[in-house]
Amino acid sequence: MFLAFTALTVNAQKKTIEIRPTGAFGDVDEEKYPGAKILTRSESGQVHIFHDGIDVWCDQAVIYSKEDFVEAYGNVLMKQGDTISMVSKYAEYSGKTQLAYAKGEVVLTEPSSILKTDKLYFDRVKQESYYNTDGEVVRDSSGTITSTIGRYYMKTKKYRFLDKVILVNPEYTLNTKQLDFYSESGHAYMYGPSTIKDETSTIYCERGFYNTNNDTGYFIKNSKIDYENRIFEGDSMYFDRNTSFASATNNITVTDTINNSIIRGHYAEVFREKDSVFITKRALAISVQEKDSVYLHADTLMVTGKDDNRITRAYRNGKIYKSDMSGKADSIHVNHKTGLTKFINLSKLEDKDAFSVSRKPILWNVGNQMTGDTIHLKSNPETEKLDSLIVFNNAFLISKDSLSQDGYNQISGKRLVGLFDGENQLKQVNIYKNSESIIYARNDVDELIGIDKAKSANIEIYFEDGDILEYRRLIQPEGQTYPEDMLPAKERKLRGFDWRDDERPKSIEDLFSDDLPFVPVKIKGLDPFVPEEEFFDEALLKRVEEADKDLKPKIRVGDEEEEPSRASRQIPKDTLKIKPNIKGKPPRKRSKLGKPITDEDDG
Repeated sequence: MFLAFTALTVNAQKKTIEIRPTGAFGDVDEEKYPGAKILTRSESGQVHIFHDGIDVWCDQAVIYSKEDFVEAYGNVLMKQGDTISMVSKYAEYSGKTQLAYAKGEVVLTEPSSILKTDKLYFDRVKQESYYNTDGEVVRDSSGTITSTIGRYYMKTKKYRFLDKVILVNPEYTLNTKQLDFYSESGHAYMYGPSTIKDETSTIYCERGFYNTNNDTGYFIKNSKIDYENRIFEGDSMYFDRNTSFASATNNITVTDTINNSIIRGHYAEVFREKDSVFITKRALAISVQEKDSVYLHADTLMVTGKDDNRITRAYRNGKIYKSDMSGKADSIHVNHKTGLTKFINLSKLEDKDAFSVSRKPILWNVGNQMTGDTIHLKSNPETEKLDSLIVFNNAFLISKDSLSQDGYNQISGKRLVGLFDGENQLKQVNIYKNSESIIYARNDVDELIGIDKAKSANIEIYFEDGDILEYRRLIQPEGQTYPEDMLPAKERKLRGFDWRDDERPKSIEDLFSDDLPFVPVKIKGLDPFVPEEEFFDEALLKRVEEADKDLKPKIRVGDEEEEPSRASRQIPKDTLKIKPNIKGKPPRKRSKLGKPITDEDDG
């Protein structure tokens, strides 16, 4: 009784292929199909075969009972439950290995997608399918995905596409080396060089994620977005196609190819439809010029406007630097079309409590320091040369006397207007209303004549190589020239005197001198790539080997060598370590069919 129960249990575990009654009629052709039964459809319907949860319908079936193997021809339909179906012109199935193979206009349908290819393998044990002869997956909301090699994991509803992977959507086209795609969620993971291109932008990355349902993405490793006239790069990037929005973190560069400018920082946001860029964390804007580029730094930079009307705004602790001119203000506003740069004291415009330390805007040109409540600097956009400047309210100009230790030439008034020569140096300055001056007067051999201290309505000054060449007091002048030892030290400085040369940026690095130490944020990124077993893995090959052992007696061809079983012949030869049932032949090395990206490739 125990032995009988054991035998029944083993037989129950090893389910064999069943023929369902459909009215099909049978035949035998020992010459062409030795040991097989041939079933052909009748008027009442197709041949119907069943094995452990899978149904097969076809016009003709060749069934090898000893091998538990079936070959199906014509209008083949395989169904697994209510969710998976496959149609083809031809199919074969092994009840021992539970491996199916189909070819000829193969179409695999699951609830979220449709897979089309010419040849397809289906492993029922692992619930995976595989092709390596070009395939296409169609998903209504995502588009069409094509690749040379593909694999579908039914348990997780995941596709893995390899080699020449292209996703075509009405809005964009995605190209990549490897794509892991989840058909239910529409989530796509890219490995290797990848691009997503639409009419107005091109995204590039070497590791990325894209949600095809809501058109948002996340990209790392050499990621960038090309908006035709603006290139956006960063270590980690987020993209929303619906709002034309992108953001990036760490090592960011935004290149404006039209206006020949670059912005750098460690956090940025780009609104394409609004033509705006927001950038912070060691933000630096560079206006690339042929001879002398201009560098602008602040806590936050904002660039807005179309190509031909760009405006850059620098907020909080703004600094500007070029070799012959530098400046500093709470806020700096640059109109690239008109060439007008504004240095603004925000504490005069907003709540004074907003900035605990706020000093007057300041501008340095060669040896001259200019301060005031607001400063406007005008340049020629075409020639890139300085044209003029205006200091509004509380204007103060200081230049250190070149030969005395503590001597400063000073001019103050309500408003200052300056003109530049063709070499970006001040050539003329006019001070208007309530002007005062202290000038160290020297003769042609630079001997000090005396210290001139005066008042007048206006003052006009001419410069040469940064030094005062001539000055004139206009309207009601009142002044006196003192010998150096006759003017006390406390009288040698005008009210409001503030020499701030220690704040002057003298290099690009000096622009960041007031910043707190910066540590880039740690980017979590995407989960690391986990390589998976090949489709024709050790477990499947072992099933094939076990199927061969069950053949008693062995199928022989002649007296010397054994013909492989039909289960063995389902496996591509170059995937076998040792081809089962073949005597006297060297072992075959396993190939890497459909080899996925490795950890080294992914970085």
